[in-house]
Amino acid sequence: MKKIILLGLAIVLSLSACNQEKRYTQQSPEIDSYKKLMEAYKTQKWDEFPNHYADTAKIANNVVKKKGISVAEAIKKNQDDAALFNWVVENEEYEMVVTDKKETWVNFWGLWKGTLKSSGKVYEVPFHNTARFIDGKIVEEYGYWDNSAIMMDLINQPEVAVKPTDTISK
Repeated sequence: MKKIILLGLAIVLSLSACNQEKRYTQQSPEIDSYKKLMEAYKTQKWDEFPNHYADTAKIANNVVKKKGISVAEAIKKNQDDAALFNWVVENEEYEMVVTDKKETWVNFWGLWKGTLKSSGKVYEVPFHNTARFIDGKIVEEYGYWDNSAIMMDLINQPEVAVKPTDTISK
C-alpha cells in the first residue's frame, strides 16, 4: 500500500511540474522579433523598426518612463547618430521572462562599438535594453548605458554640433 501511495504521489508531482508555465527562456518568438529589431539597428534599416512596435509604444533610453519618445522620434535620433558614428554591436545576449504580473519582457545585453567619423576615435559602450511585449509587439522599451565619455568628447569638438542635453541613442 505504501508503494502505491508513493507512486501516486510521484505521478501527481511530475504532472504538476509539467504543467507549470515557462517563465524564463532564451528562445521565443519575442526574442526572434527583438533579434530582427537589433539587426535592423545594426544595418540602419530604419523602415523596419515600426514592424516590431505597437503604434503607441514609448522608448525611454536613459530617461524615466514619462520622458519616453515615439518610435518615429527614436528612428530620427538613430539617424542623427549614424551621421556621427559607424558602429557595430557585439556580445549579444537575449532572454525572455514572464513576470509575476504575467508581463512578457525581453532583455538584451550587448557591446556597442562606435567610431566617431570626425576623429576616428573608437568607443566601447556596454548597454542593456528591456522591452515589454503584448501580442507580439513592443509596447514599451527601456535602454541603459553610460555615454558620458562620448558626450564630453562631442561637446569639446567645435566641428560637431552637439548640445550637452543631447543623448547618443546607443
